[in-house]
Amino acid sequence: MSHLAPVGENNLKFAIIAILSGVFVASLSDAFIKLVSADFQLWQIFVLRSVITIPILILIITIHTPGLALMPVNVGWAALRSLLLVFMWVALYAALPRVELSVAGAAYYTLPLFITLFSALFVGEDVDVKRWFAIAIGFVGMLLILKPRAGDFNPYALLPLASAVLYAFSMILTRTKIRDESALVLSLSLNVAFAVVGAAGSLVVFIRASSGAPLNDNSFLLGEWVALDLNGWLVIVVLAVLITVGSQCATVAYQNGSPSVVSSFDFFYLVFVAMWGFVFFGEVPDAVTVLGIVLIACAGTIVVRK
Repeated sequence: MSHLAPVGENNLKFAIIAILSGVFVASLSDAFIKLVSADFQLWQIFVLRSVITIPILILIITIHTPGLALMPVNVGWAALRSLLLVFMWVALYAALPRVELSVAGAAYYTLPLFITLFSALFVGEDVDVKRWFAIAIGFVGMLLILKPRAGDFNPYALLPLASAVLYAFSMILTRTKIRDESALVLSLSLNVAFAVVGAAGSLVVFIRASSGAPLNDNSFLLGEWVALDLNGWLVIVVLAVLITVGSQCATVAYQNGSPSVVSSFDFFYLVFVAMWGFVFFGEVPDAVTVLGIVLIACAGTIVVRK
């Protein structure tokens, strides 16, 4: 049972504050990943970040909620949710070195549209004609961002879209199957999944390196682990803090509010990620991309308003 908010109450105000905090932290984390992707290896980040985060979470759970089991009550659903989230981040992080941060963020944040769609299909939430229209507008915006013409299309921009689908499924599971689980225990489960997937990915890289396979100019995914100095370990610690805080905020938000409503406030990610893209990388999206982002944001506004 989550001790961060009263489970079972539709505490919408608390959920909105949590999701706004979560998307701010998530946008900063994604910008940070893009910033360091040339100097790190993804599976190494997953493993080392979890090595730091898991003991801290266990300590927090032990002190904050003595007697709380570290294993989720619904192990199967919690494990599935964790794997969906891990591969969501794999897809998003694989795209970040090759697309602008604002483009990746906008494609990824079609997720409220997917959550609304999945809420109607799998949760039975009432989605009226206006919100179906909003979903259509949102996907038009997505097409403007992806630019599916042969000369403009970047296939890596599809990866954040895949991330959105995985995230939507994971949040529907959070709301319907594991709503009463402790957010801290779910965060612990997520970091265990990061460690397992990171170790598996590292093993694949080791096997490829042993066979002499080329890196195919994708060292972030397929490169070998790099030696870390003090600054490198500081980066890992910062990433560990960001992923823990961000995932905690998202978990409690979806445990305490309707998925189709809470997800609409996810769109503030677009504002934050555009800000980080300009601050860190000097990115200024073109007019078509801006129009696509505006359409997606408008769609989110329509979705939240009954």
